[in-house]
Amino acid sequence: MLNHFGVSESDLRKVMTVALEKGGDYADLYFEHTFSNNLALQDGKINRAGSNIDFGVGIRVVSGDQTGYAFVENIGLEEMIKAARTASRIASGAAKTPPVRIEEKVFKNHYPIVNSWENESVQTKMPYLQKLNERIFALDSRVVKVNASMSDSVSYILYYNSEGLLCHDVRPMAVLSAVCIMQQGDKIENASSSRAFRKDVSFLTNAMVEEMAQEVVKNAALMFDAIKPKGGEMPVVMGAGGSGILLHEAIGHAFEADFNRKNVSIFSDKLGKKICHEHINVVDDGTIEFNRGAVNFDDEGVAGQKTYIVKDGILNSYLHDRISANYYGVSPTGNGRRQSFRYMPIPRMRATYMENGNCSQEDIISSVKHGVFVDNFTNGQVQIGAGEFTFFVKTGYLIENGRLTQPIKDINIIGNGPKALADITMVGNNLKIDPGAWTCGKDGQGMPASQGLPSVLIKKLTVGGDSSLRSE
Repeated sequence: MLNHFGVSESDLRKVMTVALEKGGDYADLYFEHTFSNNLALQDGKINRAGSNIDFGVGIRVVSGDQTGYAFVENIGLEEMIKAARTASRIASGAAKTPPVRIEEKVFKNHYPIVNSWENESVQTKMPYLQKLNERIFALDSRVVKVNASMSDSVSYILYYNSEGLLCHDVRPMAVLSAVCIMQQGDKIENASSSRAFRKDVSFLTNAMVEEMAQEVVKNAALMFDAIKPKGGEMPVVMGAGGSGILLHEAIGHAFEADFNRKNVSIFSDKLGKKICHEHINVVDDGTIEFNRGAVNFDDEGVAGQKTYIVKDGILNSYLHDRISANYYGVSPTGNGRRQSFRYMPIPRMRATYMENGNCSQEDIISSVKHGVFVDNFTNGQVQIGAGEFTFFVKTGYLIENGRLTQPIKDINIIGNGPKALADITMVGNNLKIDPGAWTCGKDGQGMPASQGLPSVLIKKLTVGGDSSLRSE
Protein backbone atom coordinates (compact mmCIF):
# COMPACT_ATOMS: atom_id res chain seq x y z
CA MET A 1 0.00 0.00 0.00
CA LEU A 2 2.99 2.33 0.45
CA ASN A 3 3.60 1.99 -3.27
CA HIS A 4 -0.05 2.75 -4.00
CA PHE A 5 0.33 6.17 -2.36
CA GLY A 6 3.89 6.69 -3.55
CA VAL A 7 5.33 7.13 -0.06
CA SER A 8 8.13 5.35 1.80
CA GLU A 9 8.70 4.51 5.45
CA SER A 10 11.31 7.26 5.44
CA ASP A 11 8.66 9.76 4.29
CA LEU A 12 6.33 8.64 7.06
CA ARG A 13 9.03 9.15 9.69
CA LYS A 14 9.91 12.60 8.37
CA VAL A 15 6.30 13.77 8.41
CA MET A 16 5.74 12.30 11.86
CA THR A 17 8.86 14.03 13.19
CA VAL A 18 7.47 17.39 12.09
CA ALA A 19 4.03 16.56 13.50
CA LEU A 20 5.62 15.98 16.92
CA GLU A 21 8.16 18.78 16.80
CA LYS A 22 6.19 20.88 19.28
CA GLY A 23 5.64 18.00 21.66
CA GLY A 24 2.21 16.55 20.89
CA ASP A 25 1.13 13.49 22.87
CA TYR A 26 0.03 11.54 19.82
CA ALA A 27 -0.12 11.95 16.04
CA ASP A 28 -1.40 10.00 13.06
CA LEU A 29 -1.50 10.10 9.26
CA TYR A 30 -4.60 8.93 7.38
CA PHE A 31 -4.15 8.40 3.63
CA GLU A 32 -7.20 7.84 1.42
CA HIS A 33 -7.74 7.16 -2.27
CA THR A 34 -11.39 6.61 -3.22
CA PHE A 35 -12.89 5.76 -6.62
CA SER A 36 -16.67 6.25 -6.77
CA ASN A 37 -19.32 5.91 -9.48
CA ASN A 38 -23.06 6.54 -9.71
CA LEU A 39 -25.90 5.84 -12.11
CA ALA A 40 -29.49 7.11 -12.10
CA LEU A 41 -32.62 5.96 -13.95
CA GLN A 42 -35.66 8.13 -14.54
CA ASP A 43 -38.58 7.74 -16.95
CA GLY A 44 -37.30 4.33 -17.94
CA LYS A 45 -33.87 5.51 -19.06
CA ILE A 46 -30.42 5.82 -17.56
CA ASN A 47 -30.13 9.60 -17.70
CA ARG A 48 -27.19 10.33 -15.42
CA ALA A 49 -23.81 8.81 -14.72
CA GLY A 50 -20.81 10.15 -12.88
CA SER A 51 -17.46 9.24 -11.42
CA ASN A 52 -15.21 10.84 -8.84
CA ILE A 53 -11.71 10.33 -7.46
CA ASP A 54 -10.79 11.59 -3.99
CA PHE A 55 -7.16 11.54 -2.86
CA GLY A 56 -5.25 12.98 0.06
CA VAL A 57 -3.94 12.65 3.60
CA GLY A 58 -5.15 14.03 6.92
CA ILE A 59 -2.63 14.70 9.69
CA ARG A 60 -3.70 14.91 13.32
CA VAL A 61 -1.78 15.94 16.42
CA VAL A 62 -3.29 15.45 19.89
CA SER A 63 -2.02 17.43 22.85
CA GLY A 64 -3.97 16.96 26.08
CA ASP A 65 -7.62 17.75 25.34
CA GLN A 66 -6.78 19.66 22.16
CA THR A 67 -6.42 18.45 18.59
CA GLY A 68 -4.68 20.03 15.63
CA TYR A 69 -5.68 18.86 12.18
CA ALA A 70 -4.68 19.60 8.61
CA PHE A 71 -5.11 17.83 5.28
CA VAL A 72 -3.66 18.07 1.79
CA GLU A 73 -4.82 16.67 -1.55
CA ASN A 74 -1.27 16.51 -2.89
CA ILE A 75 0.81 14.06 -0.88
CA GLY A 76 4.24 15.15 -1.97
CA LEU A 77 6.69 15.17 0.93
CA GLU A 78 6.91 18.97 1.05
CA GLU A 79 3.12 19.40 1.17
CA MET A 80 2.75 16.76 3.87
CA ILE A 81 5.42 18.42 6.00
CA LYS A 82 3.61 21.76 5.72
CA ALA A 83 0.36 20.12 6.83
CA ALA A 84 2.11 18.34 9.70
CA ARG A 85 3.63 21.63 10.87
CA THR A 86 0.19 23.26 10.79
CA ALA A 87 -1.34 20.45 12.87
CA SER A 88 1.58 20.51 15.31
CA ARG A 89 0.91 24.11 16.38
CA ILE A 90 -1.73 22.91 18.83
CA ALA A 91 1.03 21.52 21.05
CA SER A 92 3.71 23.16 23.15
CA GLY A 93 6.54 21.31 24.82
CA ALA A 94 9.66 19.32 24.17
CA ALA A 95 9.78 17.63 20.77
CA LYS A 96 9.06 13.91 20.69
CA THR A 97 10.79 11.37 18.49
CA PRO A 98 8.76 8.98 16.35
CA PRO A 99 9.42 5.27 16.95
CA VAL A 100 12.40 3.91 15.05
CA ARG A 101 10.59 0.73 14.16
CA ILE A 102 7.43 0.70 12.04
CA GLU A 103 5.26 -2.35 12.71
CA GLU A 104 2.75 -3.30 10.04
CA LYS A 105 -0.40 -4.99 11.33
CA VAL A 106 -2.83 -7.11 9.33
CA PHE A 107 -6.45 -7.31 10.46
CA LYS A 108 -9.17 -9.85 9.75
CA ASN A 109 -10.98 -8.97 6.52
CA HIS A 110 -14.75 -8.69 6.91
CA TYR A 111 -15.37 -7.63 3.28
CA PRO A 112 -13.03 -9.50 0.91
CA ILE A 113 -12.93 -8.30 -2.70
CA VAL A 114 -12.78 -10.76 -5.60
CA ASN A 115 -14.03 -8.58 -8.48
CA SER A 116 -13.42 -4.90 -7.75
CA TRP A 117 -15.76 -2.16 -8.92
CA GLU A 118 -12.75 -0.49 -10.54
CA ASN A 119 -12.79 -3.17 -13.22
CA GLU A 120 -16.51 -2.93 -14.06
CA SER A 121 -18.00 -0.77 -16.80
CA VAL A 122 -21.28 1.13 -16.79
CA GLN A 123 -22.65 -1.46 -19.21
CA THR A 124 -22.32 -4.14 -16.52
CA LYS A 125 -24.48 -2.18 -14.06
CA MET A 126 -27.14 -0.70 -16.32
CA PRO A 127 -29.17 -3.93 -16.84
CA TYR A 128 -29.84 -4.22 -13.10
CA LEU A 129 -31.30 -0.72 -12.89
CA GLN A 130 -33.38 -1.35 -15.99
CA LYS A 131 -34.66 -4.69 -14.68
CA LEU A 132 -35.56 -3.08 -11.34
CA ASN A 133 -37.58 -0.46 -13.21
CA GLU A 134 -39.31 -3.06 -15.37
CA ARG A 135 -40.20 -5.36 -12.46
CA ILE A 136 -41.73 -2.54 -10.41
CA PHE A 137 -43.96 -1.49 -13.32
CA ALA A 138 -44.91 -5.11 -14.01
CA LEU A 139 -46.04 -5.84 -10.45
CA ASP A 140 -48.85 -3.27 -10.24
CA SER A 141 -50.77 -1.31 -12.88
CA ARG A 142 -51.02 1.67 -10.51
CA VAL A 143 -47.28 2.39 -10.79
CA VAL A 144 -46.82 5.68 -12.64
CA LYS A 145 -43.17 6.49 -12.02
CA VAL A 146 -39.96 4.84 -10.88
CA ASN A 147 -36.69 6.47 -9.91
CA ALA A 148 -33.73 4.17 -9.35
CA SER A 149 -30.08 4.75 -8.65
CA MET A 150 -26.89 2.88 -7.94
CA SER A 151 -23.54 3.89 -6.50
CA ASP A 152 -20.34 1.98 -5.89
CA SER A 153 -16.94 2.85 -4.50
CA VAL A 154 -13.59 1.43 -3.49
CA SER A 155 -11.44 3.19 -0.89
CA TYR A 156 -7.75 2.49 -0.35
CA ILE A 157 -6.69 3.41 3.18
CA LEU A 158 -3.17 3.68 4.64
CA TYR A 159 -2.79 4.55 8.32
CA TYR A 160 0.32 5.33 10.38
CA ASN A 161 0.59 6.67 13.93
CA SER A 162 3.18 7.82 16.45
CA GLU A 163 3.12 4.43 18.18
CA GLY A 164 4.70 2.95 15.05
CA LEU A 165 1.52 1.21 13.85
CA LEU A 166 1.14 0.89 10.07
CA CYS A 167 -1.92 -0.73 8.50
CA HIS A 168 -3.90 -0.63 5.29
CA ASP A 169 -7.35 -1.53 4.03
CA VAL A 170 -9.40 -1.72 0.84
CA ARG A 171 -13.03 -0.83 1.53
CA PRO A 172 -15.78 -1.53 -1.02
CA MET A 173 -19.30 -0.10 -0.85
CA ALA A 174 -22.35 -0.52 -3.05
CA VAL A 175 -25.87 0.92 -2.86
CA LEU A 176 -28.97 0.21 -4.96
CA SER A 177 -32.10 2.34 -4.36
CA ALA A 178 -35.58 2.64 -5.83
CA VAL A 179 -38.57 4.95 -5.35
CA CYS A 180 -41.98 3.82 -6.56
CA ILE A 181 -44.82 6.29 -7.13
CA MET A 182 -48.34 4.91 -7.51
CA GLN A 183 -51.67 6.53 -8.32
CA GLN A 184 -55.16 5.28 -7.50
CA GLY A 185 -57.87 7.70 -8.58
CA ASP A 186 -56.80 11.08 -7.27
CA LYS A 187 -54.57 9.58 -4.55
CA ILE A 188 -50.80 9.42 -5.04
CA GLU A 189 -48.55 7.41 -2.73
CA ASN A 190 -44.88 6.46 -2.76
CA ALA A 191 -42.44 4.11 -1.12
CA SER A 192 -38.72 3.50 -1.30
CA SER A 193 -36.34 0.61 -0.89
CA SER A 194 -32.57 0.31 -0.75
CA ARG A 195 -29.81 -2.22 -0.25
CA ALA A 196 -26.29 -1.32 0.83
CA PHE A 197 -23.33 -3.56 1.61
CA ARG A 198 -19.55 -3.50 1.70
CA LYS A 199 -19.40 -5.79 -1.31
CA ASP A 200 -17.67 -6.02 -4.65
CA VAL A 201 -19.46 -6.77 -7.94
CA SER A 202 -21.10 -9.83 -6.33
CA PHE A 203 -23.50 -7.28 -4.78
CA LEU A 204 -25.53 -7.21 -8.01
CA THR A 205 -27.96 -10.13 -8.27
CA ASN A 206 -31.33 -10.71 -9.91
CA ALA A 207 -32.65 -12.03 -6.59
CA MET A 208 -31.95 -8.72 -4.86
CA VAL A 209 -33.60 -6.77 -7.69
CA GLU A 210 -36.73 -8.92 -7.37
CA GLU A 211 -36.79 -8.59 -3.58
CA MET A 212 -36.57 -4.79 -3.78
CA ALA A 213 -39.25 -4.56 -6.47
CA GLN A 214 -41.68 -6.67 -4.43
CA GLU A 215 -40.95 -4.67 -1.28
CA VAL A 216 -41.37 -1.20 -2.75
CA VAL A 217 -44.60 -2.05 -4.58
CA LYS A 218 -46.11 -3.75 -1.52
CA ASN A 219 -45.31 -0.78 0.73
CA ALA A 220 -46.63 1.81 -1.71
CA ALA A 221 -49.86 -0.14 -2.29
CA LEU A 222 -50.41 -0.46 1.46
CA MET A 223 -50.56 3.32 1.78
CA PHE A 224 -53.84 3.53 -0.17
CA ASP A 225 -55.66 1.63 2.57
CA ALA A 226 -53.86 3.28 5.49
CA ILE A 227 -55.39 5.82 7.86
CA LYS A 228 -54.02 8.29 10.37
CA PRO A 229 -55.04 6.95 13.78
CA LYS A 230 -56.07 9.00 16.76
CA GLY A 231 -53.13 10.04 18.88
CA GLY A 232 -52.35 9.52 22.54
CA GLU A 233 -50.19 7.44 24.86
CA MET A 234 -50.30 3.75 24.07
CA PRO A 235 -48.19 0.58 23.75
CA VAL A 236 -46.00 0.48 20.64
CA VAL A 237 -44.66 -2.68 19.02
CA MET A 238 -41.54 -2.00 16.97
CA GLY A 239 -41.14 -4.39 14.06
CA ALA A 240 -37.85 -6.20 13.39
CA GLY A 241 -35.22 -4.54 11.21
CA GLY A 242 -35.71 -0.91 10.24
CA SER A 243 -37.15 -0.01 13.64
CA GLY A 244 -33.54 -0.17 14.79
CA ILE A 245 -33.37 3.48 13.69
CA LEU A 246 -34.97 4.27 17.05
CA LEU A 247 -32.17 2.37 18.81
CA HIS A 248 -29.55 4.19 16.75
CA GLU A 249 -30.86 7.72 17.02
CA ALA A 250 -32.75 7.94 20.30
CA ILE A 251 -30.34 5.82 22.34
CA GLY A 252 -27.19 4.94 20.38
CA HIS A 253 -25.76 8.44 20.02
CA ALA A 254 -26.09 8.93 23.76
CA PHE A 255 -23.72 5.97 24.23
CA GLU A 256 -20.94 7.62 22.18
CA ALA A 257 -18.14 8.46 24.57
CA ASP A 258 -17.51 12.06 23.50
CA PHE A 259 -21.03 13.04 24.55
CA ASN A 260 -20.48 11.34 27.89
CA ARG A 261 -16.98 12.74 28.42
CA LYS A 262 -18.45 16.22 27.98
CA ASN A 263 -21.45 15.39 30.23
CA VAL A 264 -23.85 16.05 27.37
CA SER A 265 -25.41 12.58 27.34
CA ILE A 266 -28.13 11.54 29.75
CA PHE A 267 -26.05 8.38 30.31
CA SER A 268 -22.96 10.28 31.53
CA ASP A 269 -23.32 9.00 35.11
CA LYS A 270 -24.88 5.62 34.31
CA LEU A 271 -21.84 3.45 33.47
CA GLY A 272 -22.04 0.19 35.38
CA LYS A 273 -25.65 0.84 36.38
CA LYS A 274 -28.84 -0.94 35.40
CA ILE A 275 -30.71 1.05 32.76
CA CYS A 276 -33.24 -1.46 31.41
CA HIS A 277 -34.63 -4.98 31.72
CA GLU A 278 -31.98 -7.59 32.56
CA HIS A 279 -32.77 -9.61 29.42
CA ILE A 280 -31.75 -6.75 27.11
CA ASN A 281 -28.37 -6.67 25.37
CA VAL A 282 -27.43 -3.84 23.02
CA VAL A 283 -24.44 -4.28 20.73
CA ASP A 284 -22.41 -2.10 18.40
CA ASP A 285 -20.59 -4.39 15.99
CA GLY A 286 -17.94 -3.69 13.37
CA THR A 287 -17.40 -7.34 12.44
CA ILE A 288 -20.57 -8.37 10.57
CA GLU A 289 -19.42 -9.72 7.21
CA PHE A 290 -20.15 -7.37 4.30
CA ASN A 291 -22.26 -5.12 6.53
CA ARG A 292 -22.48 -1.42 5.62
CA GLY A 293 -21.08 -0.48 9.03
CA ALA A 294 -18.30 -3.09 9.10
CA VAL A 295 -14.69 -2.02 9.66
CA ASN A 296 -11.59 -4.21 9.49
CA PHE A 297 -10.05 -1.45 11.56
CA ASP A 298 -11.47 1.94 12.39
CA ASP A 299 -9.96 5.22 11.17
CA GLU A 300 -7.49 5.19 14.07
CA GLY A 301 -6.01 1.75 13.39
CA VAL A 302 -8.09 -0.05 16.05
CA ALA A 303 -9.50 -3.44 15.11
CA GLY A 304 -13.19 -3.71 14.32
CA GLN A 305 -14.85 -5.53 17.21
CA LYS A 306 -18.15 -6.43 18.83
CA THR A 307 -18.88 -4.12 21.76
CA TYR A 308 -21.61 -4.76 24.32
CA ILE A 309 -22.97 -1.33 25.18
CA VAL A 310 -25.69 -2.82 27.37
CA LYS A 311 -25.14 -6.26 28.88
CA ASP A 312 -27.92 -7.92 30.88
CA GLY A 313 -29.59 -4.53 31.32
CA ILE A 314 -26.45 -2.83 32.65
CA LEU A 315 -24.62 -0.03 30.81
CA ASN A 316 -21.43 -1.93 30.08
CA SER A 317 -19.39 0.35 27.80
CA TYR A 318 -19.43 3.59 25.89
CA LEU A 319 -18.32 3.71 22.24
CA HIS A 320 -14.75 4.98 22.26
CA ASP A 321 -12.20 6.51 19.97
CA ARG A 322 -8.60 6.83 21.17
CA ILE A 323 -9.15 10.20 22.85
CA SER A 324 -12.15 9.14 24.94
CA ALA A 325 -10.59 5.76 25.75
CA ASN A 326 -7.53 7.55 27.11
CA TYR A 327 -9.79 9.83 29.18
CA TYR A 328 -11.65 6.89 30.72
CA GLY A 329 -8.57 4.69 31.06
CA VAL A 330 -9.96 1.90 28.89
CA SER A 331 -9.14 0.36 25.53
CA PRO A 332 -10.65 1.98 22.41
CA THR A 333 -13.58 0.03 20.98
CA GLY A 334 -12.90 0.61 17.28
CA ASN A 335 -15.43 3.43 16.93
CA GLY A 336 -13.08 6.23 15.82
CA ARG A 337 -14.47 7.02 12.37
CA ARG A 338 -14.25 9.88 9.88
CA GLN A 339 -16.05 10.76 6.66
CA SER A 340 -12.81 11.17 4.74
CA PHE A 341 -9.22 12.32 5.12
CA ARG A 342 -10.57 15.88 5.41
CA TYR A 343 -12.08 15.16 8.83
CA MET A 344 -10.89 14.22 12.30
CA PRO A 345 -12.11 10.87 13.67
CA ILE A 346 -14.79 10.96 16.38
CA PRO A 347 -16.76 8.22 18.18
CA ARG A 348 -19.33 6.85 15.73
CA MET A 349 -21.59 3.81 15.62
CA ARG A 350 -21.08 0.97 13.15
CA ALA A 351 -23.88 -1.64 13.22
CA THR A 352 -26.01 -1.11 16.33
CA TYR A 353 -28.61 -3.67 17.33
CA MET A 354 -30.39 -5.40 20.19
CA GLU A 355 -29.84 -9.12 20.58
CA ASN A 356 -32.68 -11.61 20.44
CA GLY A 357 -35.05 -12.18 23.32
CA ASN A 358 -37.29 -15.19 23.92
CA CYS A 359 -40.68 -14.03 22.58
CA SER A 360 -42.22 -14.48 19.15
CA GLN A 361 -43.60 -11.43 17.34
CA GLU A 362 -47.02 -13.05 17.48
CA ASP A 363 -46.84 -13.34 21.27
CA ILE A 364 -45.83 -9.68 21.55
CA ILE A 365 -48.69 -8.46 19.36
CA SER A 366 -51.24 -10.68 21.06
CA SER A 367 -50.34 -9.15 24.46
CA VAL A 368 -51.50 -5.68 23.33
CA LYS A 369 -55.18 -4.76 23.60
CA HIS A 370 -54.92 -1.37 21.91
CA GLY A 371 -51.75 0.09 20.39
CA VAL A 372 -49.78 0.38 17.17
CA PHE A 373 -47.27 -1.72 15.28
CA VAL A 374 -44.64 0.30 13.38
CA ASP A 375 -41.87 -0.91 11.11
CA ASN A 376 -41.18 1.73 8.45
CA PHE A 377 -39.53 4.96 9.59
CA THR A 378 -38.25 7.97 7.73
CA ASN A 379 -36.72 10.94 9.53
CA GLY A 380 -36.65 12.07 13.15
CA GLN A 381 -35.25 14.51 15.66
CA VAL A 382 -33.32 13.70 18.83
CA GLN A 383 -31.95 15.79 21.69
CA ILE A 384 -28.86 13.94 22.93
CA GLY A 385 -28.76 15.64 26.33
CA ALA A 386 -32.40 15.24 27.35
CA GLY A 387 -32.95 12.08 25.30
CA GLU A 388 -36.21 13.37 23.82
CA PHE A 389 -37.08 12.11 20.34
CA THR A 390 -39.68 12.45 17.62
CA PHE A 391 -39.78 9.96 14.74
CA PHE A 392 -41.97 9.99 11.66
CA VAL A 393 -43.50 6.62 10.89
CA LYS A 394 -44.26 5.98 7.24
CA THR A 395 -46.39 2.85 7.72
CA GLY A 396 -47.61 0.43 10.34
CA TYR A 397 -50.80 -1.13 11.70
CA LEU A 398 -53.29 -0.63 14.47
CA ILE A 399 -53.27 -3.36 17.12
CA GLU A 400 -56.77 -4.17 18.35
CA ASN A 401 -57.42 -6.97 20.83
CA GLY A 402 -54.08 -8.59 20.07
CA ARG A 403 -54.38 -8.49 16.29
CA LEU A 404 -52.99 -6.34 13.49
CA THR A 405 -55.95 -4.64 11.82
CA GLN A 406 -56.08 -1.33 9.93
CA PRO A 407 -52.91 -0.10 8.16
CA ILE A 408 -51.76 3.30 9.44
CA LYS A 409 -49.48 5.96 7.99
CA ASP A 410 -47.90 9.36 8.57
CA ILE A 411 -47.76 9.41 12.36
CA ASN A 412 -45.19 10.62 14.85
CA ILE A 413 -43.76 8.54 17.67
CA ILE A 414 -42.68 10.78 20.55
CA GLY A 415 -40.79 9.81 23.68
CA ASN A 416 -37.61 9.76 25.71
CA GLY A 417 -34.81 7.43 24.60
CA PRO A 418 -33.61 6.15 27.99
CA LYS A 419 -37.19 5.80 29.24
CA ALA A 420 -38.21 3.96 26.05
CA LEU A 421 -35.30 1.55 26.58
CA ALA A 422 -36.34 1.04 30.20
CA ASP A 423 -39.98 0.54 29.12
CA ILE A 424 -39.22 -2.38 26.79
CA THR A 425 -41.09 -5.27 28.39
CA MET A 426 -40.90 -7.94 25.67
CA VAL A 427 -38.11 -8.74 23.19
CA GLY A 428 -38.66 -10.91 20.15
CA ASN A 429 -36.56 -13.76 18.79
CA ASN A 430 -36.53 -12.41 15.23
CA LEU A 431 -33.54 -10.04 15.10
CA LYS A 432 -33.03 -8.50 11.66
CA ILE A 433 -30.16 -6.24 10.65
CA ASP A 434 -31.70 -3.78 8.21
CA PRO A 435 -29.95 -3.89 4.80
CA GLY A 436 -30.83 -0.31 3.80
CA ALA A 437 -28.54 2.58 2.86
CA TRP A 438 -28.45 4.26 6.28
CA THR A 439 -26.15 7.23 6.72
CA CYS A 440 -25.46 8.63 10.18
CA GLY A 441 -24.84 12.36 10.55
CA LYS A 442 -22.85 13.91 13.38
CA ASP A 443 -20.70 17.05 13.65
CA GLY A 444 -21.04 17.69 9.93
CA GLN A 445 -19.82 14.21 8.97
CA GLY A 446 -21.87 11.52 7.26
CA MET A 447 -20.90 7.89 7.85
CA PRO A 448 -22.29 4.59 6.55
CA ALA A 449 -23.96 2.70 9.39
CA SER A 450 -26.59 0.07 9.96
CA GLN A 451 -28.90 -1.00 12.74
CA GLY A 452 -31.20 -3.80 13.68
CA LEU A 453 -33.81 -4.87 16.16
CA PRO A 454 -35.94 -7.86 17.00
CA SER A 455 -39.60 -7.02 17.52
CA VAL A 456 -40.01 -5.29 20.90
CA LEU A 457 -42.88 -3.99 22.99
CA ILE A 458 -42.50 -0.54 24.52
CA LYS A 459 -45.25 -0.25 27.09
CA LYS A 460 -46.00 3.43 26.47
CA LEU A 461 -45.07 6.08 23.89
CA THR A 462 -46.93 9.10 22.58
CA VAL A 463 -48.43 8.48 19.15
CA GLY A 464 -49.25 11.66 17.24
CA GLY A 465 -52.04 10.90 14.81
CA ASP A 466 -55.17 12.82 13.80
CA SER A 467 -55.84 14.21 17.24
CA SER A 468 -52.44 15.86 17.40
CA LEU A 469 -53.09 17.64 14.11
CA ARG A 470 -56.42 19.24 15.03
CA SER A 471 -56.54 22.92 15.88
CA GLU A 472 -58.58 24.01 18.86
